[in-house]
Amino acid sequence: MAMLRAFTRPGRTSPHLAAGLPADDEVLLDAPDGRLAPVLVAAGRGDHGPAATLLATTREAAEWEDRDRYVVRLAAFARSRGEWFADWCALAPDDPDALLVKAELALAGAWESPARAELLRKIAPLVKAATEGDPRDPVPWRVALDHAHGTGAGHREFERLWGEAVSRSPHHYGCHVAALRHLSSSWHGSHSECFDFAETAAQDALPGSLVQALPLRAAYAYLRDDGGAVVDRGRLDAAADRAAALSVGYAAGDPGLAEARNLLTFVLVGLSRWEDALTQLRMTGPYATSFPWDRVGDDPLGVFLDLRQGVLREVAAARSADSVRRLLPRSEHAGRAPARDH
Repeated sequence: MAMLRAFTRPGRTSPHLAAGLPADDEVLLDAPDGRLAPVLVAAGRGDHGPAATLLATTREAAEWEDRDRYVVRLAAFARSRGEWFADWCALAPDDPDALLVKAELALAGAWESPARAELLRKIAPLVKAATEGDPRDPVPWRVALDHAHGTGAGHREFERLWGEAVSRSPHHYGCHVAALRHLSSSWHGSHSECFDFAETAAQDALPGSLVQALPLRAAYAYLRDDGGAVVDRGRLDAAADRAAALSVGYAAGDPGLAEARNLLTFVLVGLSRWEDALTQLRMTGPYATSFPWDRVGDDPLGVFLDLRQGVLREVAAARSADSVRRLLPRSEHAGRAPARDH
C-alpha cells in the first residue's frame, strides 16, 4: 500500500499527544504472553515438557484461540531451535499436540520454500495425522484448510474440510481466516463476496469472539489491493467499528488481542481515521506484531514505530486545524456557499 509506506516516514511530533503510549524502546515485537513466555524459555534450554503441558491444557479446556496462537509460535520456535521438539516427537510420537505442531511446522516451511507445491503435497500425511489426533480439536482443521489452499484444492474438498472444522468449533477464528483467504483467491479478488462471508460470520458470532474482527480482514485485503474493485466506504468503516467494539471488550495491553489491534490500526490509518488509530495504539500498548507491518517493509517493528509517529502528527495537525476554525469569526452568511472570484 503505497500510501502507508509514505505515511510511515519519521518526523517530529507533539510530545503531549504521546501520553499513554510506551516509549519506542519499550515496544516489543511478537512478545509471548505470560503463559507462553516460560514455555519458550524452557524449550530454549531443551526441555519440551512445559510446551507439552501448555498445549495439553488448552486442548482439555477447549481454549481453541489460545491453542492456535501457541501452536504457531511453538512451530516458529522449533524452526530455529528444534532440539527440544525433536526430543518431544521421539518420546511421544503419537501425542496429538506434538503431531499438531509438527504439521504446522511442516506447513510453514513448505509455504516459504521455492518448491512450495511439491513440499505441500509431501506433507499431506502429516496434516492428516494431526487431524486424527483429538476428535474435538478444530485447530488441526485450520492447518488442513491452509494446506488445501496451498495445494489448490477444489471447492468440494475445501468445503469438506470446512465442514469438519465448524462442526468442532463453529466460530474458531483461525479456521474463518483460512476460509476467507481461500475464498478471496477462488473469487479472484471479489472483495464484495469476501465481505459477505466475513460479515455473516461476525453477525453469527458472540460479541467477544475474535470472529468479530473477520470483516476487518476483508477490509485489510481490500486496502492492500491498490486499484482493485471499489467497495463502499461505509462497509470499510463498519468493519473497523466492529473490530473497535471488540477491542473495547478486552483489557488494554492484552497480548492475546495484539494482532487484531495492530491490524485495526493498519485499517484505520488506511481510512485516515487518525483519532481512532491513536486510540488503538494506546490500547495496543507495547505489543507490536509482525503482521500486518511485515507486508509494508522488511522491518515490521520499525514500520510500527514510524507509523505511531505519523498518527501523532496527523492528530496534532487535525486538532490544530479545528482550533483555528473555532477562533475564526462566524460569518453572517454561514452555511451559504461563498461567491466565486472572477
